[in-house]
Amino acid sequence: MKTTFLLIMLFLSAISCQSGDRTSSDKNQQNTTESEIVGTHWKLIQLEGQDVKMADNQEKEIYFVLKSEGKKVEGFAGCNSINGTYTLEEGQRIHFSQMAVTLRACPDVAINENDYLQVFELADNYTIHNGELALNVGKRAPLAVFKAAADH
Repeated sequence: MKTTFLLIMLFLSAISCQSGDRTSSDKNQQNTTESEIVGTHWKLIQLEGQDVKMADNQEKEIYFVLKSEGKKVEGFAGCNSINGTYTLEEGQRIHFSQMAVTLRACPDVAINENDYLQVFELADNYTIHNGELALNVGKRAPLAVFKAAADH
């Protein structure tokens, strides 16, 4: 009886150590991912599965940056500047709110800014792989894909 009890206790102790290690590993991975996404200049390279190239008449690339101070979002949508706030949660969850856009008229811009802005409304999770950030909704194909830009 004592031997069985001792074996059960050893087994439970081993399981709790393993799950504790996995949890701290998951937290380290989440922190690494969070440090990758915040403060990075994310240049739009794909929107709704279509490649995005900067138009000749476009003043700068389409991008966004998550600022750690105040959890602010800043960026450019092709014609207008954008800003708002964001929250990051465990499991690579992301939520954007209070998104605002300037109201410049740019009739010749090649991209529909509303399609780009809708990404921030719909996205609820993200993935980062090989310097590319995908903003997703559920488990569907990415709404938009961004590349980390070295200079901005």
